[in-house]
Amino acid sequence: MDQLSLQTLGRQLQSLRMARGWSLSRLAAAAGVAKSNLSRLEQGNGNPTLDTIWRLAGQLNVPFGTLVAPIGVPVGDEGVQVRLVDQGGDDPRVDAYWMSCAPNTTRVAEGHTPGTVESVTVISGQLEVGVTEHARHLQAGQSHSFNAENPHIYRTQDAWATLLVTIVYQKDGEKP
Repeated sequence: MDQLSLQTLGRQLQSLRMARGWSLSRLAAAAGVAKSNLSRLEQGNGNPTLDTIWRLAGQLNVPFGTLVAPIGVPVGDEGVQVRLVDQGGDDPRVDAYWMSCAPNTTRVAEGHTPGTVESVTVISGQLEVGVTEHARHLQAGQSHSFNAENPHIYRTQDAWATLLVTIVYQKDGEKP
């Protein structure tokens, strides 16, 4: 992520944290992130992983897209790039992402907030995707939906895979 994007992410993160009246220590502890790392992120420094951004979004009770929407560039790490395409404002919240996975990449994503459902459509290439113990092999044009509150994987073989990922969050006030 370039410096301007990091600064934009940091301002967004700090704004959301302060709007809740939370201290840096409270958010850091809740998200399992070192306070010094969170402070650096808010100052526009560091190199956050996708999992770190997801954990912070989860603790702030906002969709991942709410943190990355102001950035406008892909975020990623370890062979995976994600770019927010659109963020719905209805209830339930629905986010759409373009995702690119490098050859021979395995990404194990942490579980998301309760009630979250993820749908993946392969645009090009092949991919194994889904809840870790029930992942499915998909080719271009195929889709798979799964409960994303559990850890899940994205695994490519020897070629790039491009995906459309739709995330549907639990309705406000609804219990999982």
